[in-house]
Amino acid sequence: MKKVVTIGGGTGSYMVLRGLKKFSFDITAVVTIFDSGGSAGTLRDEFGILPPGDLRRCLIALSEGKRRAVLRDLFNFRFDKKGSSLHGHNFGNLFLLALSEIYGSDMEAIKKASLLLNLKGKVLPVSLDNSHLHATLEDGTEIVGETNIDVPKHNGDLHIKELTLKPSARIFKETDEAIREADLVVICPGDIYSSLVPNLLVGGMKEALRASKGKKIAVCNSMTKWGETHDYAASDMINELLKYSGLKKFDYVLCNTRKISADVQAKYAKEKKYPVRIDAKLSKCAKKVIKADLLTDSDVVRYDPGTVAKILYEL
Repeated sequence: MKKVVTIGGGTGSYMVLRGLKKFSFDITAVVTIFDSGGSAGTLRDEFGILPPGDLRRCLIALSEGKRRAVLRDLFNFRFDKKGSSLHGHNFGNLFLLALSEIYGSDMEAIKKASLLLNLKGKVLPVSLDNSHLHATLEDGTEIVGETNIDVPKHNGDLHIKELTLKPSARIFKETDEAIREADLVVICPGDIYSSLVPNLLVGGMKEALRASKGKKIAVCNSMTKWGETHDYAASDMINELLKYSGLKKFDYVLCNTRKISADVQAKYAKEKKYPVRIDAKLSKCAKKVIKADLLTDSDVVRYDPGTVAKILYEL
């Protein structure tokens, strides 16, 4: 089977993985581990484990079998009773914490969860090091922590000029090997500076990507995000990925062409999110730009897992 490695975190990786597992691929999901907010951030601070949020989502995406639906609901369940000590915590995050405590390491927790969920493929953290994101804005302001980038308390109109990890982190050995041996490396859609670029910042990632003979493809976002990619065109987003990946060009860039309805655009505009412009400069970012209708028929802007995976399969 062809070896496919996805790089990302959050709902973007979840979507791509859900589609890919329906094809005969050897799948490895590489996941960011630099969350600093919510349930995952709290568990990271209190117990010193890898933030489990994005790991949990990818595990669920690759799970198979008759129990999948029940386990998905269980792993996604969030305690919301106010005043409870569990308020805000996600069951899947707590489950991974328990496995880590029982078996003595984050990697053993991931392996045991993978067995339980009957994974088609495997999930790997991009690194095992404890680092935090530092973003420098165009006015020189420094923002510390993934959650403060993801949910900005500053002026989100300002663009991020530089993103770093402090202290520095090193690529996980198994992750390095998976990328070097891949036939296809997919940069998933997702928040550019809080989900995607963090993976590219770890030491050894640029070298692994350059050494890989596999095709590299970036799946472009369909909407901008205030605080990260406000007023970005497609080429702006892809150029940021190239900048931090050390690659000169991607082999392919995949982007959506379906026009988003005025009603849906108005809803997203309240959060200062707007459709991404597919500009002429995008052609300089890849050997080939693939344009297609990628969206589901929904009032939420989401890519269709089957459509995206079919295109990747045909590549």
